[in-house]
Amino acid sequence: MKQCTLHGVFSVSLFPNIPSAVELAKMLCDRVTVSKFEVVSFLKAPELITAFDEHRVSPNFKFGILYQKDGQFTEEDILCNNEESEEFKELLSILGETVQLEGFTGFRGGLDVCHGQTGSEAVFTSFHGREIMFHVATKLPFTEGDPQQLQRKRHIGNDIVALVYQESQTPFLSDVIKSHFLHCFLVVRRIQGPGEKTGETAYQVAVTAREDVPLFGPSLPDPPIFTDRSLLREFLLTKLINAEISCYKAQQFSRLELRTRSLLLESLQAELSTRSQCMMGDPSLSVLPSSEATRGVSEGSGGFIENFKRAIRVRSHSFETLGVPRKIGGSASQKPKTDKDGESDKSPGPLPADSQGPAELKDQASPQEET
Repeated sequence: MKQCTLHGVFSVSLFPNIPSAVELAKMLCDRVTVSKFEVVSFLKAPELITAFDEHRVSPNFKFGILYQKDGQFTEEDILCNNEESEEFKELLSILGETVQLEGFTGFRGGLDVCHGQTGSEAVFTSFHGREIMFHVATKLPFTEGDPQQLQRKRHIGNDIVALVYQESQTPFLSDVIKSHFLHCFLVVRRIQGPGEKTGETAYQVAVTAREDVPLFGPSLPDPPIFTDRSLLREFLLTKLINAEISCYKAQQFSRLELRTRSLLLESLQAELSTRSQCMMGDPSLSVLPSSEATRGVSEGSGGFIENFKRAIRVRSHSFETLGVPRKIGGSASQKPKTDKDGESDKSPGPLPADSQGPAELKDQASPQEET
């Protein structure tokens, strides 16, 4: 299927006879119109199929972070902020750890870790087995005389989800940041704690997304206020990740995803078909370019079957060269060799009781192939 991958489990009792692959496929999806399937004989096929099925699955994410000061309503004002308030730094410490980019070995999210062209610092964190890199606008390079700050927008404008930290009651409009990719914003504002927690620091959270982005969790609490830093971190990071996954279902990304999946599926089918034919010995397909997924697999000229036959022929020829007679069907008795006096060679006598015979062979389980 070019649009999705389908899975199903069928009871054997449903079939009076063993079903064909086509029958099983049509039971799983009635839109299947193929009349036959090709047998895949390529040893690395499971790895290629798994890589195709998981091409959208990524353990890494990158998000933008914008700092909006009081009275800032335009993209230029927000992207030109260089100074970070203590409150903004505190939020960054909740989200992750400030790391030096030079020599950084984790997920870099498109930032330069060798030459410092994207700044010297960034905010990074690991969350439930996922690595997250934040493109913090105030930490990206600032260009004097450039009101649009293209160096900063080049990264944040290519993110799908961004978090906005507001310093006051100034409203944030999602269309302020002009981007074809940004589909969702999480807006965080620091306030005084409500009720009995008056005077304690709290954070108010709001979410805005484009109309074609499906709903995603976790839901905002009522009221959407957090006083516990750990709960705020858990909520924001989870919401950011789920927001990006949900944004991929928006119209713009879903069309791109369908086209990408179709091309990958056609490429996978062509490669598996070609390599299977090569494996079975099609001489016209004996030379194939090696790919990353099949590196280290030598198929040789003529395919696996032809190579196996060639090895048997070479082995037989080696025995003939050494003068080893071939065994003929049946058990023919051989006459004992006689010396000049006509006496037959004496067979060796039994070993003494205290001598050690050949080591006894033990059954050993062949190692299982790791899949």
